Amino acid sequence: MTTLTNLLEIVPLDKPVRAEITVPGSKSITNRALILGALAEGQTTLRGALWSEDTQMMVEALRTLGFEVKLEQDAQEFSNRTITVSGLGGNIPNAGTEEKPLDLFVGNAGTAARFLAAFVCLGRGVYRLHGVPRMHERPQAELFAALQQLGYEVRAENGNGRLPARIIGAGPPLGIQPRFDLGIGKFTGQGARNCSVSIEKSSQFASALLLCARAGGWNVAVEGENAEESAYVRMTVEIIKTFPRAGGSFQIEPDASSGSYFVAAGRLVEHMEYLEYSEQFGVPVSTQLVKPVSVRGWPHSGWQADENFPEVLSPIGALGMGLQLADAAKRDKSFTADSLPYIKNLPISRIRSLGDSIMTAIVLAPFSLDAIQFTDLGRLRVQECERVAALRTELTRCGARVLEEGDTLTVYPSALHGAEIETYNDHRMAMCFAVLGLKIPGVKIRNPACVKKTFPNFFQKLATPPPDGLGARILDAATNRQLTLQELFAE
Repeated sequence: MTTLTNLLEIVPLDKPVRAEITVPGSKSITNRALILGALAEGQTTLRGALWSEDTQMMVEALRTLGFEVKLEQDAQEFSNRTITVSGLGGNIPNAGTEEKPLDLFVGNAGTAARFLAAFVCLGRGVYRLHGVPRMHERPQAELFAALQQLGYEVRAENGNGRLPARIIGAGPPLGIQPRFDLGIGKFTGQGARNCSVSIEKSSQFASALLLCARAGGWNVAVEGENAEESAYVRMTVEIIKTFPRAGGSFQIEPDASSGSYFVAAGRLVEHMEYLEYSEQFGVPVSTQLVKPVSVRGWPHSGWQADENFPEVLSPIGALGMGLQLADAAKRDKSFTADSLPYIKNLPISRIRSLGDSIMTAIVLAPFSLDAIQFTDLGRLRVQECERVAALRTELTRCGARVLEEGDTLTVYPSALHGAEIETYNDHRMAMCFAVLGLKIPGVKIRNPACVKKTFPNFFQKLATPPPDGLGARILDAATNRQLTLQELFAE
């Protein structure tokens, strides 16, 4: 593969598209399953596992810790792998010393940083976790405090509760028989050690502890924002309940947040029309294909908060009607929304409504017939970039009216235009605004290769001819040359 250009331009689609897109596996599920696979007794085969920068960080860390991890290409999706992990029942073979700790690099992968911090406590020795500068800015203190409650020594090198940090593993406990309470997602039992952790800043703190609680003999009390209702904590509990502890096979489902970009594209692009005979009128009438773009294997397990994304674009809501109007107005200049009934938008919450795909919805919001409030966005500020400010800045750059008040963004109906989009080395910023470029001329994406974090072949999906892709033209913005599929892979 060749290196992806530093600035590319998305050319809007000028004709209807009918496509069924395959998206890679869920990063959240893959990295949870990798930890559980290492804790299992025997080999576990993970099918449909995401193979991207974040999951590669986890696999390399497990190999450094002494686990055997085998990879096979996935026949259905280029950015997936079949991964076989040889679990050791809670034992970790490799460790370092105080003078030479075992080095584990996690890049900017929050799941790897948090899950490994708890996992290495089961080892016997000294481990040093570190990542890129942005990872060293992201919160970790609440997890470190919980591990210290459990009796482990955790030292943040800069004294700020963040990475880089040294963790002294004490090995799996002896004679502990923790019990998993399926109702509340906690471990209890004779000899179990107790800790509590707040998920106000990241639900990954609780997930890290719960994944290792059985092996560690930990009783984990989850506190803070929607402690028992957090979608990602609930995902962790459900995966633990269904994962084969004695080895076997585990299927990773497609990532709903990655799928959200193509659901959004299906609402932005021009719809195909067909003539169908109407018994009511006695003549053929025009009708639209309901789902011109769909995502193959859309998840319905209830594990992923972003499964609900299609509902946000309901055709009777103000956002859905606005997207429909944008399509209809392109074909019929006299078409207006003045007499169209619609349901006014309700606030969309990062806590209660959607997970990461709320960013996709925010970028679509200028097409709505009514202003939309996006609430509870505080956690977006401490992820791959300061996403609240980044979304406001880049949407404003494209002509949108966006109001930021506390952890709420209000996006108003706006006429958009093209712009150079700063991605802040954030994969989701790149993908959200690339989808906008399918509709708005002149959208150019800086540092597009940042999508390698979770979706390295994203731009290939945009450019691949239907039905496996959208058939979009993507240009090198510096030379105006159309890029080949080979040149659109991010590595």
